[in-house]
Amino acid sequence: MNLSIPRLCAVAVVAALSTGCASIVGGTSQVVSVEALDADRKVSGAQCSLKNPKGEYFVTTPGTVTINRAYDDLLVKCELAGYDAGTTSAKSTTKAMAFGNIIFGGVVGGAVDIASGAAYEYPSMITVKMRSLAAGEKPAEQPAASPGPSAAVPADQARR
Repeated sequence: MNLSIPRLCAVAVVAALSTGCASIVGGTSQVVSVEALDADRKVSGAQCSLKNPKGEYFVTTPGTVTINRAYDDLLVKCELAGYDAGTTSAKSTTKAMAFGNIIFGGVVGGAVDIASGAAYEYPSMITVKMRSLAAGEKPAEQPAASPGPSAAVPADQARR
């Protein structure tokens, strides 16, 4: 295969522009830490799910998990027996490197970073507030129990 120098240069330029700068420097995934708090006390052992359009991830508090970066916020829900489920969302922000990539890497590099999620990041620490339940108290998110059979007698049968 004999490539001319101009063709070889063109291939090198296209290859360089087709990779995003942020994806090279930061990647399309990141590690986040999750902790749960009840007032100011740490809650250990809560099972947490983290969701964004790029996937669903699981971690036990306190812990860390590798997630895929995305434009959308990261929805976090933690559950543990004896506690109301805690929910929060972690805001996705655009990394400054993404803007530099548009300047130095061109539109193609910026588009790659945006599509892959490499242009975005989440906070490295996510805190979920939980509330311990009093003895006998039911979690707030459980559906109300359906009423059992009624002891009331229908009016037409009460007259007999």
